[in-house]
Amino acid sequence: MVTKTRAISFALIIGLGVGCAEISAPGSEILAGCETAGTSPANLLHDPILFVHGYAGNGGNWQEMKVRFLADGWQPNELYTCNYSLTASNASSATEIASQVDEIIRTTGASKVDIIAFSMGSISSRYYMKNLGGSAKIDAWVSLGGPNHGTDAVENNNCAFTPCLEIIPGSAFLTALNAGDETPGLARYATWRSPCDATINPDESVTLLGATNFLTPCVTHQQLTTDAAIYQMVRGFVD
Repeated sequence: MVTKTRAISFALIIGLGVGCAEISAPGSEILAGCETAGTSPANLLHDPILFVHGYAGNGGNWQEMKVRFLADGWQPNELYTCNYSLTASNASSATEIASQVDEIIRTTGASKVDIIAFSMGSISSRYYMKNLGGSAKIDAWVSLGGPNHGTDAVENNNCAFTPCLEIIPGSAFLTALNAGDETPGLARYATWRSPCDATINPDESVTLLGATNFLTPCVTHQQLTTDAAIYQMVRGFVD
């Protein structure tokens, strides 16, 4: 068994990243604060992907993965990264996700969207899937190191903001989110967890009943978004 070393700051581990340009899609205020690699007028080759970052992160955290998707044939208008609040509840972020998915479908003509979520982004996007009609609009949903059943890193690091409190193991928020079907609708669900992730404890918190659950080699929490082998698996799942 790998012995985990706790980090000093939960916020720093979850994903403080470099800032990203806030470029809205043309004519779309709903996608303000989101970044696309461009606005190609070509017909879609893939479902558009909405990337949902982790706690204290931003859309720039996905840059390496976006570059790989572009190199593998995804078009610029098929990739969307957005910024979400550090302090707002996961339910509030979920309403933003709902509006963003609707706008992506409207502007691209796609029938469905894929979501790739990291860490806390798994929780807000799952809330969208379960409670805001998202399961009917999402084809593939990916969770990279999501605290789907909570993590004791929150309690160990005294994070007091609402989204942190919501992922304390056994919280009322998580109890409601995980009640009944953990993977509702016809969307395809997959999770990736690492035995060396010092942020999500226990590791099995990531797994969901009804999802395809993968155990990765020994990588850190943040490396779940940058590891080349994990990217290949994620790409194969959403493609």
